[in-house]
Parts: sequence; structure tokens; C-alpha cells
Amino acid sequence: QVHLVESGGGLVQAGGSLRLSCAASGRTFSSYALGWFRQAPGKEREFVAAVSWTGGSTHYAGSVKGRFTISRDNARNTMYLQMIGLKPEDTAVYYCAAATGVITTATMSWEYDYWGQGTQVTVSS
Repeated sequence: QVHLVESGGGLVQAGGSLRLSCAASGRTFSSYALGWFRQAPGKEREFVAAVSWTGGSTHYAGSVKGRFTISRDNARNTMYLQMIGLKPEDTAVYYCAAATGVITTATMSWEYDYWGQGTQVTVSS
């Protein structure tokens, strides 16, 4: 079992930055891959970024590459998503997720078996 709790969302102006955190408990944190997804109103949940079990490999959606940085601190059982250059189209509920059967990077939602409750990110124009 893995319990995930996101934090750090909020309201920011376009061009601004935010850092999301995802605190995990339960299964050994360093044994599985992690990722961020987001869901905007009226849209399907989409992949944002993924990080491998060691943090050594990462993968990003094209829409956020160069603006978002995913990282993890296995000593603190926490994953992060640093977001800069935010755009109104980044507005969504952001979810962290754990893929306990994966140690590399996972980009498909079906690969993830535990999800947080989400944190709202709103970017005003």
C-alpha cells in the first residue's frame, strides 16, 4: 500500500512559478516509479512527468518540457514538480501517482496503481 498526499497548488499569474510536493507513506519509497498527471475541466487526465525509482531517469510531456522539472528525494519520501513559465493552459488539478510495478519511467495512467487526491493549480492570464 502507498498513500500519497499532494501540496503546493494555488493561484499564480501567467509566467509565474509553483512547486508541487507529493509526500508518500507505506511501501518503501525508493522501490517504485512516480509520476505527475493533470486533469483540466472537461478534459481527460493527461500525463505530465515521470521519474524512475532512483530519480536518475525522467520523462516529460511535450507541452511541459523545458518548463517543468520532476525530482524525488528518497530520504524524505517526497517527490516534487517545479513549474516555471506557467501558462493559463496549465490550469488543472495535479495528481501524483505511484507505479509500484515499475522502476523506470511510466507514462501511461494504467501503469500507476496508487493516486493522490490532487491539488489545484490555477494560472491567470
